[in-house]
Amino acid sequence: MINEIKKDAQERMNKSVDALKNNLSKVRTGRAHPSILSGISVEYYGAPTPLNQVANVIAEDARTLAITVFDKELTPKVEKAIMTADLGLNPMSAGTVIRVPLPPLTEERRRDLVKMVRGEAEGGRVAIRNIRRDANSDLKGLLKEKEISEDEDRKAQEEIQKMTDVAVKHVDEILAKKETELMEV
Repeated sequence: MINEIKKDAQERMNKSVDALKNNLSKVRTGRAHPSILSGISVEYYGAPTPLNQVANVIAEDARTLAITVFDKELTPKVEKAIMTADLGLNPMSAGTVIRVPLPPLTEERRRDLVKMVRGEAEGGRVAIRNIRRDANSDLKGLLKEKEISEDEDRKAQEEIQKMTDVAVKHVDEILAKKETELMEV
């Protein structure tokens, strides 16, 4: 029973860390990266379709993304979707390829992005602590039902705390890496 609680807590903490990584990958740094456009959907046959399903997005160089649309009639729709995504990008169509130059980030914008990234990281830490709290309350329930001893409860709580510390440390490492990436000129 204790092992199931610990395993569940570990899986949920790992998922929280992965979700943070995913959220931070969408934050624009100074370099062009295809994940910047990952949240964009294009109207395709009446249904909103993710951009990566209707086009190939690659980083042409450090400041330019190249989008090759599979269906030529979709090119204007893809351009419009990028413009309306509120990313501050202006796509330029060159036949079948759409080029998206990324303007350099200003110092003020970098600082805003760092604040936003720190907020995301804090949200990840809170989620991990909530998982710890849930696991500890499950252990208290087992203790109350006398299914485990107080020693087993204390030992399991210490192990869950160690898992929490590792997960929070991982979040801090991801945050530090992203901050240095953002402040890099």
